[in-house]
Amino acid sequence: MNAPAPGPAVSRSLPRVVAASLIGTTIEWYDYFLYGTAAALVFGKLFFPNSDPLTGTLLSFLTYAIGFAARPLGALVFGHFGDRVGRKRLLVVSLLLMGGSTTLIGCLPTYGSVGVAAPVLLTVLRLVQGFALGGEWGGAVLLVSEHGDQRRRGFWASWPQGGAPAGNLLAAGVLSLLTTVQSDDTFLAWGWRVPFLLSAVLVGVGLWIRLAVDESPLFKAALAAQQARQAREARKTVEQPPLVAVLRHHWREVLVAMGARMAENISYYVMTTFVLAYAVSHAHFGKQSALNAVLVASAVQFALIPVFGALSDRVGRKPVYLVGAAGVGIWAFVFFGLVDTHSFGQLTLAVTVGLVFHSAMYAPQAAFFSEMFATRMRYSGASIGAQFASVAAGAPAPLIATALLKDYGSATPISVYVAIAAVVTLVAVLCARETSGRDLTEVEASAEVPADGSVGRPATV
Repeated sequence: MNAPAPGPAVSRSLPRVVAASLIGTTIEWYDYFLYGTAAALVFGKLFFPNSDPLTGTLLSFLTYAIGFAARPLGALVFGHFGDRVGRKRLLVVSLLLMGGSTTLIGCLPTYGSVGVAAPVLLTVLRLVQGFALGGEWGGAVLLVSEHGDQRRRGFWASWPQGGAPAGNLLAAGVLSLLTTVQSDDTFLAWGWRVPFLLSAVLVGVGLWIRLAVDESPLFKAALAAQQARQAREARKTVEQPPLVAVLRHHWREVLVAMGARMAENISYYVMTTFVLAYAVSHAHFGKQSALNAVLVASAVQFALIPVFGALSDRVGRKPVYLVGAAGVGIWAFVFFGLVDTHSFGQLTLAVTVGLVFHSAMYAPQAAFFSEMFATRMRYSGASIGAQFASVAAGAPAPLIATALLKDYGSATPISVYVAIAAVVTLVAVLCARETSGRDLTEVEASAEVPADGSVGRPATV
């Protein structure tokens, strides 16, 4: 079906849509990374105090990993309704769920107050966070991708990806400030709650901005065409659920997306979350030094993401992605050696270069995944591919890294772990079609539209 070409009104609205997606994803990633940072630094002591420090960190990362288990469910639910009723409504729901659960974490009693109920409640709220984030990513990047044009889609769609380093920057910055002005005892007593409670204010700002944007024009065109087709047939057809259509017609693209996420996801959580625990407990850095290193690296990454997004418009999604995957696989063997020098400069260099390679994968990912699927199954397809991979990749990454360090007393097995993930990603991306420059309206027009309302595979570009 043919959607109208973007006109001047769409062009004028694009910066506002980009800003809304970026601010919304920044807030949601702030909430999510705040948990990961706190898991590395304080949750082991507050919620698992009867364990030795490394085991406490391991248990803390276990609750962190559990949140990833809910992300595929979020992808399925939000993808289904996002492809049925629109992207914007679901993005509002995801923001409310994420902000509400994060604020409640700031109100939780600790193990010392209520015993085992404390880690149970923490785990439940972490599951809500994961469910919300599972639906957030797909909607945010699609809202931008479907407003923009194919010539600069990589650049514009990369901006919501900047929400990850911006959220990490914000979370690490708030915690770094608190650890600077508070003693360790004060921070453990109540200071750690402040950044979680701050989420309530940030969500209010995010909702105000997100509610002001328009629904995706491609989605509205696709929905109108479907309704017109039903009217012509003089009966209400039973539309195939987006999930069924994705798994039937786009299973190859889903597998490619999952494989492409392996190195990107694993390297990120090893080099931003696990490194905090490693730097403090193994390399004997102070909490503030470790947080500051992540702060600097996240700022650099935030600046680089649109650069790599624009580069993918010029040379293609695959070449940029492949450089990032190969680079992070090699850098993993340099990374821990630099951290072990006990130099803040070397620690900062290790994390920064790691995130540069990560950016080369993460920046084109939004446009790359969006261009694989037709409009009426795009939310489901992109979300399923991205979030199912997170269960195998990002979820256990800090947990596996901590366990490997505990078992072997060396970071070399962790480097091998990241390198294996890089190989998987290289193979997946090499097997993918190049999608740069693909017109999403042509993808829609080339899709088969049977009487049941399902959509077939788009034509190869």
